[in-house]
Amino acid sequence: MPAWPGGPCPDCEADMPRLLIHCRRCGALLNTDLQSKPIPPPEFVRLEEIESMIDVHPIGYYVGCPHCQKELRIHGKYVGERVQCKFCFKPFQLDLDGGDVNRIAFYTDCPHCRQQIRAADKYMGANVACKFCNGAMHFVEHANA
Repeated sequence: MPAWPGGPCPDCEADMPRLLIHCRRCGALLNTDLQSKPIPPPEFVRLEEIESMIDVHPIGYYVGCPHCQKELRIHGKYVGERVQCKFCFKPFQLDLDGGDVNRIAFYTDCPHCRQQIRAADKYMGANVACKFCNGAMHFVEHANA
């Protein structure tokens, strides 16, 4: 298989220097000993989806009443406000960082299936899966809570 000696292209007659494989002008194969083989495209392989963690904030909290110790479910909009226990009717300040209120758990909606989830306080900051749909999420605290 001799190399291209140089000279006019057999297709377009343009003068081509030696040692070329394809004509620079028309792309024709210059060496008759070579054959052009089409390259088949690679087989399509579907990649696994990577689950991304979705940050989920609590909607509300389960806290123990500082007076009667009964569990109360209180919406997050009342954090920092004065609220009243529905069992003993005594008022208290809903301060989640303070020592009076015993924070038990929080609740939120799954961003995938919209089911309401109750989670223990120890899962705040953790990557978890929804118990209904196994959707991945990351529990994060509100900045104002």
